Amino acid sequence: MNAVLRDDAAFLLPMTVADVGAVSAIEAAAYDFPWTRGNFLDSLAAGYQARLLKSAAGETLGYFIAMKGVDEMHLLNITVASSRQGQGHGRRMLDELVALCRMLQADRLWLEVRQSNTRASALYLRYGFKHIGVRRGYYPALHGRREDAAVMSLEIAGGRDAVE
Repeated sequence: MNAVLRDDAAFLLPMTVADVGAVSAIEAAAYDFPWTRGNFLDSLAAGYQARLLKSAAGETLGYFIAMKGVDEMHLLNITVASSRQGQGHGRRMLDELVALCRMLQADRLWLEVRQSNTRASALYLRYGFKHIGVRRGYYPALHGRREDAAVMSLEIAGGRDAVE
């Protein structure tokens, strides 16, 4: 086994307050209606599961934030830096999130995604998420409008049921 990290090797680590500037910059570049710095700080203060995906060179490639419920996890935000999309980083973060679900005994993972975000929706469907429903007018949209969200869910094998 080769112990040397390749230049494109990526790893996940917990997000801290010191990371919020870099995360906010990625968020602002990726979305018309980004989370604010305060949204990230509040999520960290609340103890949500927050992870950064970093390159071996220290570049922040992406991040996710998820909220644990009684026996489920809700993915609140997952973003890959615009310049690094299409390289498998979203799937890598989903793998880590599913591992966290298992560790925290969550047997289901929920998310909402803009209906116009076909790239993310396709990733979630390939990953095994099922379309559960629609939240009407869930997201702000341009020109004062609102956009529907697709609600998706993934059953986590080896979640809570595996330890009972």
